[in-house]
Amino acid sequence: MRALISVSDKTGIVEMAKELERLGVEILSTGGTYKKLKEEGIKAVEVSEVTGFPECLDGRVKTLHPAIHAGLLAMRSREEHMKQLEELQIKPIDFVIVNLYPFKATILKDGVTREEAVENIDIGGPTMLRSAAKNYQDVAVVTDPSDYNKVLAELKEAGAVSLETKFYLMQKVFMHTSNYDTMIADYLKAERKDTELPETLTLTYEKVQDMRYGENPHQKAAFYREIGKRKGSLADALQLNGKELSFNNINDTNGALELLKEFTEPTVVACKHGNPCGVGSAQNIEKAWDKAYQADKVSIFGGIVVCNRTVTSYMAEEMSKIFLEVIVAPDYEAEALEILKAKKNVRVLRLEDIEVPQNENAYDLKKVNGGLIVQTIDSKLLMEEELKVVTDRKPTEKELEDMLFAMKVVKFVKSNGIALAKDKQSIGIGPGQVNRIWAARQSIEHSKELIGEGAAAGSVLASDAFFPFDDCVEAAHEGGITAIIQPGGSIRDEDSIKKCNEYGIAMVFTGMRHFKH
Repeated sequence: MRALISVSDKTGIVEMAKELERLGVEILSTGGTYKKLKEEGIKAVEVSEVTGFPECLDGRVKTLHPAIHAGLLAMRSREEHMKQLEELQIKPIDFVIVNLYPFKATILKDGVTREEAVENIDIGGPTMLRSAAKNYQDVAVVTDPSDYNKVLAELKEAGAVSLETKFYLMQKVFMHTSNYDTMIADYLKAERKDTELPETLTLTYEKVQDMRYGENPHQKAAFYREIGKRKGSLADALQLNGKELSFNNINDTNGALELLKEFTEPTVVACKHGNPCGVGSAQNIEKAWDKAYQADKVSIFGGIVVCNRTVTSYMAEEMSKIFLEVIVAPDYEAEALEILKAKKNVRVLRLEDIEVPQNENAYDLKKVNGGLIVQTIDSKLLMEEELKVVTDRKPTEKELEDMLFAMKVVKFVKSNGIALAKDKQSIGIGPGQVNRIWAARQSIEHSKELIGEGAAAGSVLASDAFFPFDDCVEAAHEGGITAIIQPGGSIRDEDSIKKCNEYGIAMVFTGMRHFKH
């Protein structure tokens, strides 16, 4: 038997080669792998001796030769294949142990050039892997060092690798090469700054962890991360305390982080089941926490809290008084961290680049039965820099400030969504209703229940989409709301404008809808 070994990741390869040699397997090798094996006293044969052709073009061409690929692709069960090998004086190859040039490690380096990245695109390696995998009945092909022991165990016990294991290894090859090619395609797309949605879509992610279950205990789940530099994402956070993040933890925390990224001033976002329940901005992070907590002391229980400034000991003391699932911040005061670590189950994460937004051309993906719907993320807030005042009364400077705050909040409320805000604090949120008037009424009722009777008086209302009727304006007036911000664009806009003028409510249009289903 013969084995061809050519690896970039040399983990365990010397031990593997020595065991193969003890089992009487002849070893072929190339380049740096050949040099390493020879240094370790392994009687490897250089591939150029087999091909009769030297490595050339700075090592770009080594294994691309019929003496190699015929040895890989010849089917032992076909008499004509074996006869041809004999006529051509080519010996079969029974094992291929190959992993690829470190393209991923290259593109993750700071300051990497396109030329460096392209030079680390492996050609011969994937070709050998595909050839060997296609002929999996006769060739055991190994890409992952964690499979070395499995292959050796079967060789020692039975003198051959089982067909079932060969098929398992074949599957891993095509997953490996698919991942590799997709990394290259993604890198090149980013280099071109291509904003078009492609005709075919291939995605690759790496598993971060298996989870105990998904949204519900009977569902399987795992967390995967994108490959590449993605600052500010939950996948880059360092966990400092608590149990592993669950499926729902990750989903909810991601939503809270995306809302937090809308703000530059000190801000705290509390989130529950994918919807914000309390948001506060202030001149310092402690006051922002107070606002977020006071906005909804009930729903924050068992929720997610994210902050865009260092968590102080005061905040940690207050947070420790309630049950929180996850806390994320760019940093923690030493005393604050000790306070939070006293609660063993709370998941405390540090995300240094928490303020960094997603690339505006990043994909938002939703799986549907039989397909995938893909869009770019909702990266903007307003259609124009200037809001369009459509009522007789213009909003005051303070109202305008709260309007923009409320619009940032409602952008991340499930549709139909309404958010009320006053003094840069959310005071009532109506999420996920099947009609807009229910969402409006709910937000006003929540403000009464959570903060107190008349809490909505003097507040502003933000809607994620236009008003189909003037009933939302009527509800806003009854709640004491003084200003409204909404996208506009309904055929009945004029009805809402007239109703606002009747009640002295200022209303502005943004020209941009923010449905979130």
